[in-house]
Amino acid sequence: MNWILLIIAGCFEVAFATCLGKAKEASGTESMYWYAGFLVCLAISMYLLVKVTQELPIGTAYAVWTGIGAVGTVLVGIFVFKEPATFWRLFFIVTLISSIVGLKYVSQ
Repeated sequence: MNWILLIIAGCFEVAFATCLGKAKEASGTESMYWYAGFLVCLAISMYLLVKVTQELPIGTAYAVWTGIGAVGTVLVGIFVFKEPATFWRLFFIVTLISSIVGLKYVSQ
């Protein structure tokens, strides 16, 4: 169950980063809604991270959380914000995913 919560926490990390990107593109009241979304997603992500670190090792949980956030944010950048999807970006995303999976398998 903790691993599922950790994945959800990582997804909320992607969401709060996405909200920041959308807030930068928006103006006026719309940007304030994106900033509010950022705060909500940040609070949920942090709460879940704190909860899972009560059972999982902090180093593993934090590495997986940031890895999910990094991979997810890069993918959102490619698909939503039209950032380049070069060979090397995709190569390192795959190596990052492999590392996250590896951490899961070697953790108790």
